[in-house]
Amino acid sequence: MAPEFVRRRLSRIAFAAAGIALGGMLAFQPVHSARAQGPVSVADLAEGLADAVVNISTAQTVQGRRSVPMPEVPDGSPFQEFFEEFFNRQNRDDDQQPRRVQSLGSGFVIDGEEGIIITNNHVIDGADEVTANFNDGTKLKAEVIGSDEKTDLAVLKVTPETPLKAVSFGDSDGIRVGDWVMAIGNPFGLGGTVTVGIVSARNRDINSGPYDNFIQTDASINRGNSGGPLFDMNGNVIGINTAIISPSGGSIGIGFAIPAKTAMRVIDQLREYGETRRGWLGVRIQEVTDEIAESLAMNEAMGALVAGVTDDGPASKAEIEPGDVIIKFDGNEVETMRELPRMVAETAIGKEVEVVVLRKGEEVTISVTLERLNENEVADASETVEDEPETKPVEKSEILGMVLAELDDALRKQFSIEESVSGVVVTEVKPGSSAEEKRVTAGDVIKEIAQEQVATPDEVKAQIDKLKSEGRRSALLLLANPTGDVRFVPVRIEEQ
Repeated sequence: MAPEFVRRRLSRIAFAAAGIALGGMLAFQPVHSARAQGPVSVADLAEGLADAVVNISTAQTVQGRRSVPMPEVPDGSPFQEFFEEFFNRQNRDDDQQPRRVQSLGSGFVIDGEEGIIITNNHVIDGADEVTANFNDGTKLKAEVIGSDEKTDLAVLKVTPETPLKAVSFGDSDGIRVGDWVMAIGNPFGLGGTVTVGIVSARNRDINSGPYDNFIQTDASINRGNSGGPLFDMNGNVIGINTAIISPSGGSIGIGFAIPAKTAMRVIDQLREYGETRRGWLGVRIQEVTDEIAESLAMNEAMGALVAGVTDDGPASKAEIEPGDVIIKFDGNEVETMRELPRMVAETAIGKEVEVVVLRKGEEVTISVTLERLNENEVADASETVEDEPETKPVEKSEILGMVLAELDDALRKQFSIEESVSGVVVTEVKPGSSAEEKRVTAGDVIKEIAQEQVATPDEVKAQIDKLKSEGRRSALLLLANPTGDVRFVPVRIEEQ
């Protein structure tokens, strides 16, 4: 709510404007709406919460890498040799001298008895020393008991002589755009600072990680606020301030906070295990665009399109297939692709969930038992040596702006296509075609057209003709690159 003097001033302005518009002929009454008012004051609220918010200072030792440039001197100058010797020695010394680098951030206490403090991972990442500085001047060494780079969260522990003031998490799902919020933190190292604003937006994806779901606020958040709490007007933490958009480095009213719901599960796991344990479905997904939705005869673009299935993963065992569109997961609708990874990650390992997919126009319900995501999982790579293939003429066809050929040993060698990849190879893409717009390139292999497997250019043409007769405006191609990674690409049919 806005301060009393602001409301009085706004009322006078509103009355003056109305009087000018209508010539002062009518009597006006103010609108009494609690929803239109901001807080009269947040002083009591801030005073009660300040002791639970801490400043986080870190220090780490890094190898010195300063390079002092040598001034330009004319060749043959009597000072040239002197400068070269001096600056070369100086730069060598700098390279060998370790330096102490310090940084500042924010955090807050969630367990006063145990001394548990929450902050951002990027605040403490790589630090040799972490210190929590409290509102009363107390400084305590902090131990990092767990951190998660993907959600940018870290859990610290201090050992206080007496229980600390703590705050609780609130309902971040219940917060609405326009609700008042308050941030307390350590901007620019100034110490405890209180700012107030509103929730500007929810569910923001800023491409910082796979589980982006930020609360956006216009409360002033600056460098040093990272890791600090975003409170609702009941004094509950509904977000953890973590990022800003700012060309200048200062607040321009666009700040982002990790929702409490996202943070709570990660924090519980970090406290219990020292690491995160997320659910794993074992699929590669891509966005369902309007073109893809049309090619699949969907009424609207929604869900997550399965582009690939990991061998022996949960989805593979449950017979989820490439080309399926996941529209529901564990009873929740999947509105967009980016929602699915977060839903899966937040689901308990070992839980059997129902996944509803759209397969060739029909809804299919599949039971899947989730497994644990290996955060450091990497794909195995193998290399094979092949005999020199026999060269023979290759028949080619031009379809949808692509020159296609049946895949043989010669083309495998020409485009370095792995043996496991099968289908119809694209040998050339015509400039200005829809295929070029969709970044189809020579060496891509068409595995399916409209979820039907193809092995020859004639089969591709037959599928395109069928789609054209059905009135489809685009064809959904399942493409594999030479290493076997697949993706779905809609290509306009009108070109044929």
